[in-house]
Amino acid sequence: QVQLVESGGGLVQAGGSLRLSCAASGHTVSLSAMGWFRQAPGKERDLVAALSWSGTSTYYADSVKGRFAISRDNAKNTVYLQMNSLKPEDTAVYYCAADVSASYYDTPRREHEYDYWGQGTQVTVSS
Repeated sequence: QVQLVESGGGLVQAGGSLRLSCAASGHTVSLSAMGWFRQAPGKERDLVAALSWSGTSTYYADSVKGRFAISRDNAKNTVYLQMNSLKPEDTAVYYCAADVSASYYDTPRREHEYDYWGQGTQVTVSS
């Protein structure tokens, strides 16, 4: 049984930083593409960042480029999202997801491409 468990969310002031973690069990994160999505109240869930199976390709939404970084620790079987220079508009529930059928260098962009999801962690950025 595959489980993805996010942690690291919380309340932070604008300009601050948080690091989200996504710990996997029943699945090896280095054998799939991984993504971080977010959903703000009343809005659709959007892709924030993605990391290819190879670990060499990344994708970032324009709104977070230069501020967020996705990474992977194979030994810990964990994916991270480092978030710097946070803004109030970054407030959302953040989800990690795994796409086990992605090609080696792909960074999947669409929700339906991902097979497994975590339960989400709340990030709130105060102004």
